[in-house]
Amino acid sequence: MLTGAQVFLKFALTRMPAFAWARDFWFSLLTNWQFAVSGLLFGLASLLWMYIVKVFPLSSAYPMVSLSYVFGMLAAMFFFHEEVSVMKWIGVTLIVLGCMLIAK
Repeated sequence: MLTGAQVFLKFALTRMPAFAWARDFWFSLLTNWQFAVSGLLFGLASLLWMYIVKVFPLSSAYPMVSLSYVFGMLAAMFFFHEEVSVMKWIGVTLIVLGCMLIAK
């Protein structure tokens, strides 16, 4: 959900005019469906996070949030056609290995 929210936020902001304290900017923000979906996903992720924190040990649950970095990088590749360097792949591999160690 976090990655989906970030992807929709990126889509929304790329279609927005430059930031300004003007009525037109805020109106375009409030009428942007991608921004609304982003907010909905962030809200749902927060509700899910409350459940996870209540049920699971924080020392196990919190590091798993780092998997959103992995999914975020994959989303950047597929949706925004960003280049991913070898160093980024190494970093993602280390994140996944760390999560595997914590999950055991």
